[in-house]
Amino acid sequence: MHAPGYSAAERLERLPLSGYHRLIFIIIALAFFFDSMDLAMMTFLLGSIKAEFGLSSAQAGLLASASFFGMVLGASSSGMLADRFGRKPVFQWSIVLWGVASYLCSTAQDVETLTLYRVLLGIGMGMEFPIAQSLLSEMIPAKRRGRYIALMDGFWPLGFVAAGLLSYLLLERIGWRDIFLVLAFPAVFVLMIRFFIPESPRWLEQVGKLKAADEVLRGIEKRVMASLGTSELPEPVRMPRQAAREPSLFTAFGELWSPRFRQRTLMIWSVWFFALLGFYGLTSWLSALLQQSGFAVTQSVYYTVLISLGGIPGFLVAAWLVECWGRKPTCIMTLLGGGIMAFCYGQSAVFGGNLALLIGTGLLMQFFLFGMWAVLYTYTPELYPTSARATGSGFASAIGRVGSLLGPTLTGLIFPLTGQGGVFALGALCFGVAALVVWAFGMETRGRTLEELSGA
Repeated sequence: MHAPGYSAAERLERLPLSGYHRLIFIIIALAFFFDSMDLAMMTFLLGSIKAEFGLSSAQAGLLASASFFGMVLGASSSGMLADRFGRKPVFQWSIVLWGVASYLCSTAQDVETLTLYRVLLGIGMGMEFPIAQSLLSEMIPAKRRGRYIALMDGFWPLGFVAAGLLSYLLLERIGWRDIFLVLAFPAVFVLMIRFFIPESPRWLEQVGKLKAADEVLRGIEKRVMASLGTSELPEPVRMPRQAAREPSLFTAFGELWSPRFRQRTLMIWSVWFFALLGFYGLTSWLSALLQQSGFAVTQSVYYTVLISLGGIPGFLVAAWLVECWGRKPTCIMTLLGGGIMAFCYGQSAVFGGNLALLIGTGLLMQFFLFGMWAVLYTYTPELYPTSARATGSGFASAIGRVGSLLGPTLTGLIFPLTGQGGVFALGALCFGVAALVVWAFGMETRGRTLEELSGA
């Protein structure tokens, strides 16, 4: 049953969750996973690169920030490109770019060249993240949307742990350059996306490509019925509709600042900025800070990986809470919990003799912080209409990447003056500010369709 006469949203929302939905989820989540590995790898390689090139703490901080500078460019441009040309082509090219850039990182013979290649890598990663969340949010029905996007984000801590394990097993054997070479190979994954991931029917309909949207929807409905072993689907329910419009690179950006969406934009931009300033100011330096506290390279990588394991139950709990409790309270809880535990971790590092205390507070810190990531990626695309969803998600991510850019650099500058205690206190303050912004200005989106939220 293809339900002619109904909108793309009406036809998508009536679909029972199926193996086809889960296939789309797995493909997008794996792309997210490989991207996250590349981003996280600098946490584990920074100490070795710093030693090889004889970098100061400030210089190392600038290198760690290079990919975030690229992510600002990638995230801010990809959203507008995806709202103009479609989600799928931008998603594909982002993966090709970070694959090529990762290979180039393996060829770098000086810190200036490596910094340039990390900027290129950041552009590819910055393009991929907001498109992944927009595409998945437009494919999964509202009753399961939050859980699946939160679970997708869970592939970030898995990527972080995998990056740590890879560096732990290979860093002393093959060196940091060959690790970057290994990370370039997953870019062939783009071939799977070409064959299995359709263009968003919501986007096709929004830009007036009704015939193409119907063809994609017929293919999705056919695969869902095959997956469920049925020849019938539930009858669609009429929903609010948005008028089709000619796609434009800049119209979508203007829509972010319309009276309906202005407060949402200011709120989510502030949250992304402060949350990522705190997160990357701490995380990019975890391994290097442990080395400066007296741990050997392999020990510091091992303990950083161990601490990061706390993120796995963190994102699983967040994926459950966003649906049964709500986006707003879960976001506030994870930010406050992350801030408190970051402060405690910093103090345990200062008075560092107790390794168990260091690991325990670190595990709890990552539990809350990776839960925070799951909520942010769920919450952000829900705040905007289809015509501006990728642009809204992209610019929120870009503003966050400005915080990511500043975080490692500030850490490199502050650490010689205040030590680890001051670094982690600054991170805790950033998370507290972000939680206050959500509490004061955030809206709840749980259980509501994207079209309903756009008209709210």
